[in-house]
Amino acid sequence: MSKFENITIEKKANLYFEGKVSSRTILFSNGTKKTLGVMQPGEYEFSTSVKEEMDIVSGQLKYKLAGEDWKSIDGQGVFYVPANETFQVKAQTVVDYCCSYLNE
Repeated sequence: MSKFENITIEKKANLYFEGKVSSRTILFSNGTKKTLGVMQPGEYEFSTSVKEEMDIVSGQLKYKLAGEDWKSIDGQGVFYVPANETFQVKAQTVVDYCCSYLNE
């Protein structure tokens, strides 16, 4: 899906790691929540409270889920992070992403 319609966007940016990772929250009428963001090159660690779908729209990214080896995305790709987990990423270029919060 290349665009979203009938959404609400929160004006205030979500800033992490001294602004090197930023996103905006978008809300859908059915209660679905996503964030659209950009990561500058660097290494970052995130924690989740719900299952997340990380949709990499562009860029080169390595990611490591708990108990797994490093995996790579070059261009576009998707990976899933279980609820209540910590995961690591290495953005090798500027990375454009969409994170979906999955209430399963």
